[in-house]
Amino acid sequence: MSLEKKIYKKLLEVPKGQITTYGELAKAVGLKNGQRAVGRIMNKNPYPVIIPCHRVVMSNGKVGGYAYGEHIKTKMLNDEGIKTENGKILDWEKTVYRF
Repeated sequence: MSLEKKIYKKLLEVPKGQITTYGELAKAVGLKNGQRAVGRIMNKNPYPVIIPCHRVVMSNGKVGGYAYGEHIKTKMLNDEGIKTENGKILDWEKTVYRF
């Protein structure tokens, strides 16, 4: 299985209303310090409706980038019940998913 497929498959475990970080997702598939690689793979996600790449955020709590714009990512997260303010996730411990 390709690295992309491993990452996409692992990301499917993150439920609606929760988020994970690029670093956590990298570790979950066996990549040490692979957060940048995960970010590049998320940016090229061919199935954003199926593979919820909008649920992957920065470890500092910032929403981070999104191929369709940060404002779209923020709206999608808000629609799933994740509260944000000034580009940051609120209630971090309640919303972060640990693999």
